[in-house]
Amino acid sequence: MESAEIRRRWLSFFEERGHTVVPSASLIADDPTLLLINAGMVPFKPYFLGETRPPAPRITSVQKCVRTPDIEEVGKTTRHGTFFQMCGNFSFGDYFKEGAITYAWELLTSPQDKGGYGLDPERLWITVYKEDDEAEQIWRDVVGVPAERIQRLGMGPNFWSMGVPGPCGPCSEINYDRGPEFGEEGGPAVNDERYVEIWNLVFMQYERGAGEGKEDFPILGDLPSKNIDTGLGLERLAMILQGVHNMYETDTLRVVMDKATELTGVRYGADHGTDVSLRVVADHIRTSVMLIGDGVTPGNEGRGYVLRRIMRRAIRNMRLLGATGPVVAELADTVITTMGQQYPELITDRSRIETVALAEEARFLKTLNAGTNVLDGAVSEARDAGSTVLSGDKAFLLHDTWGFPIDLTLEMAAEQGLSVDEDGFRRLMKEQRDRAKADARAKKTGHADLSAYRSVADTSGSTEFTGYAAHEGESTVVGLLVDGVPSPAAVEGDEVEVVLDRTPFYAEGGGQLADQGRIRLDSGAVIEVRDVQQPVPGVSVHKGSVQVGEVTVGASAYASIDVRRRLAIARAHSATHLTHQALRDALGPTAAQAGSENSPGRFRFDFGSPSAVPGTVLTDVEQKINEVLARELDVQAEIMSIDEAKKQGAIAEFGEKYGERVRVVTIGDFSKELCGGTHVHNTAQLGLVKLLGESSIGSGVRRIEALVGVDAYHFLAREHTVVAQLQELLKGRPEELPEKISGMLAKLKDAEKEIERFRAEKVLAAAAGLAEGARDVRGVALVTGQVPDGTTADDLRKLVLDVRGRIPGDRPAVVALFTVANGRPLTVIATNEAARERGLKAGDLVRTAAKTLGGGGGGKPDVAQGGGQNPDAVADAVSAVERLVAETS
Repeated sequence: MESAEIRRRWLSFFEERGHTVVPSASLIADDPTLLLINAGMVPFKPYFLGETRPPAPRITSVQKCVRTPDIEEVGKTTRHGTFFQMCGNFSFGDYFKEGAITYAWELLTSPQDKGGYGLDPERLWITVYKEDDEAEQIWRDVVGVPAERIQRLGMGPNFWSMGVPGPCGPCSEINYDRGPEFGEEGGPAVNDERYVEIWNLVFMQYERGAGEGKEDFPILGDLPSKNIDTGLGLERLAMILQGVHNMYETDTLRVVMDKATELTGVRYGADHGTDVSLRVVADHIRTSVMLIGDGVTPGNEGRGYVLRRIMRRAIRNMRLLGATGPVVAELADTVITTMGQQYPELITDRSRIETVALAEEARFLKTLNAGTNVLDGAVSEARDAGSTVLSGDKAFLLHDTWGFPIDLTLEMAAEQGLSVDEDGFRRLMKEQRDRAKADARAKKTGHADLSAYRSVADTSGSTEFTGYAAHEGESTVVGLLVDGVPSPAAVEGDEVEVVLDRTPFYAEGGGQLADQGRIRLDSGAVIEVRDVQQPVPGVSVHKGSVQVGEVTVGASAYASIDVRRRLAIARAHSATHLTHQALRDALGPTAAQAGSENSPGRFRFDFGSPSAVPGTVLTDVEQKINEVLARELDVQAEIMSIDEAKKQGAIAEFGEKYGERVRVVTIGDFSKELCGGTHVHNTAQLGLVKLLGESSIGSGVRRIEALVGVDAYHFLAREHTVVAQLQELLKGRPEELPEKISGMLAKLKDAEKEIERFRAEKVLAAAAGLAEGARDVRGVALVTGQVPDGTTADDLRKLVLDVRGRIPGDRPAVVALFTVANGRPLTVIATNEAARERGLKAGDLVRTAAKTLGGGGGGKPDVAQGGGQNPDAVADAVSAVERLVAETS
């Protein structure tokens, strides 16, 4: 039975029994404590905690999950995988133990021709919590499982909680006996490799208190409503129904392994080491495709790092298997075709997924060889120093410069018998992050404890935003902080954070900068507002200073924004939407928004793209935007359900979380996006949009910067002035300028080449004289000296090699020449084979010279290069080289 059929039967079975089918949630967890969905019940956590009312008393789903704590075990065991699907049925105050148990037994053991999975009842073993008499009685007396196949276990394996105070309860697990070839008999209590768990039934009936671990917490009492949470591992059931020994040989993973063997020529089953690598590739590529499909992009933080880590592990394992070129395209295509049977959106989004995956592969392949060489060198240095630890700064260099996730460095170092100074690495990473985030953190939250804002929200509720319809209005001061501390009053000169019950001020969000303006109190006090943030959801905090008078909590106020600034920002925000749509029209859906900033008269727009956007495409995009402005399209905003917005084709940002009701901004027939920002009423109000250019801001992310309205006009006016000046200088029409300037640059380049040729000839002309002047130092022909200042490193290297070539090969020779370029000393040293046989290596000689010069250097035994900071030390460096030659020879 294929995996897609297992999934279909699960949903059909429970739908027929009154359950509402809920589609899998995105792998991007809507939970601040999780990066990714790691269990089937996670999307339903708010229902179990009583935070939200469930949409139905009975629900069923097949949830995508990613779990990476045991990533090093992937491929080595039969059951560890990073991606899995959890089939679940849930009851919220409806059926309880008997319903859950009988449903599970019926679905597992019913014949396949009657919609079940057709498992042999004699091979199913049950575990229950040691004190759960009720569950054992149902299994034994209602279902009919023999008592000898029911085992009681402790809290560790058979009692569930979320790890924090809240719902908890005993579990009952259904295990399948795979037969004597998998080990000794005795049930799951003895051998969980033979008796593999396939379905866990959780009976949420108690409330637990605080405590550590799986067992050390008190049971406070019964829950007012008893719930059911069950989970069946689809891959484990597929392993059984398909008659294979491990999850990697099931249908959705075996095809990926087969593609990997086709690409590498390695046969699965021939060698344990290559089998592990093939399994890693299959598992990790599938997980990568599923993550990218849900909007995750490779990065160095959070879930982006998870994706980068597993993708690069897969690519490296393909290299270990013998692949020499790009492989991700064919592997990802196989996954999309296979998993697309269960998740059709993968096929619809194939182009974007493959673009992101291929770009990450290309980036890693560029640095893999170089980074591996750096790692090999660092390993050699550690061994030469008698250490078994790779330093934290080397690990940081590999991460920051060569794109090696720390986990990959750990893995590769371990393969060579070394550990890594993880503490040192993480200290350097923390220092880098702290520097990058310090300013942003201060801007978002000021200096206040977030609990102060939450207290305002609990007391006064959320801030009502009136700014869509009004630029000013009456309100009341409901919260006040002075220098980050809650206060009942503030006086002239105080830096304050003010919370109003209602406000026309837009709080920074969705890429739009905050409004500025003034708040006037009935007492005559005035607050100049410079920024507005929402440090906690729903609470708008106005940051500024008291200009005059006294501000008190509870005072009536009149808030008014800087209308000119707001309108300029609104023009930029509407232009951002037009740019987004025009880019998608030109580049396809891969040009998805990855960030933006809308400020007065200008905006920047970040979007996904594996490569630079050609200038011709950018020109077409700009033209299309301005043509839309001329069409005078109306801009409208409408509140609707998220489902209705999706049906209408509204664009939503990957990774953004939306409620059941969303605001959709529509620009005529051209653009439709989910957006909470402010906009113009008609595209004609934008006047003009000028794209300044695009650039890379990170792996797979590009940025466009642009001007809008009067700012765009001023820019073009300045450009016109510059063009007029060039016309005057070059005596040509505007359209002739590029050709004239190109011709001038070509002539200049030819002249520079000619000068360089003369300079090189002059330097090399000295070669014969230098060779003839070689001194004999204990049988070694030694040439040292300083050539004219300004000689380039390339010319110096050519001269050294020329001199060495003029000395007979059977005579040991060392050539060490020095120069000063741009105020810094430089040396190149070469040795011939006869000198190297005497132990004279260019690298050793250069290190000695460079140390004297106050710098460093290195290279191969036959030729090496170095430099330093002290040009006055050249004579001393020459002497140091001469001494080393005399001592060595």
